[in-house]
Amino acid sequence: MRPGKEPKRRSRQSSPLKDRTTVSSGSSVKQQCWEKAEKIKGRDPDRWRRDALGNTLFRKLVGCPGCLCHDYDHIVPYSKGGESTLENCQVLQATVNRSKGNRTDISRANLIQKSSYCRVSGRDMDLLELSAYGNVRHGQDSGGCRIQ
Repeated sequence: MRPGKEPKRRSRQSSPLKDRTTVSSGSSVKQQCWEKAEKIKGRDPDRWRRDALGNTLFRKLVGCPGCLCHDYDHIVPYSKGGESTLENCQVLQATVNRSKGNRTDISRANLIQKSSYCRVSGRDMDLLELSAYGNVRHGQDSGGCRIQ
């Protein structure tokens, strides 16, 4: 590079995956989108939910390929005119969301086949919470005794 010349800056292009299949709008839409997903009985709803296909999801795992990981998905893909709004947002297991891509013609049965199945026990969930948050919180509907 010659003295006095600034290096040419590359404009950072956003990932096609982020633009087309995940909701990239503000955290309040993502928070509300998370709250729309089905709660898991006995678990803290701020930490655990089920997606539209019944897959168990852990709040701290976003965008990774594991079975407990999730993405914020545009129901109508962004590339096909879908907006980044609460009405067009759903939480989906990340592998399912990536299989869906920007297709609108994919059936629920086909998406279920794309799910990364894993069986997670209550003890497994407790260990994940403990390592991610430093504590374990159960939902108000967990039943049983509470030590005070």
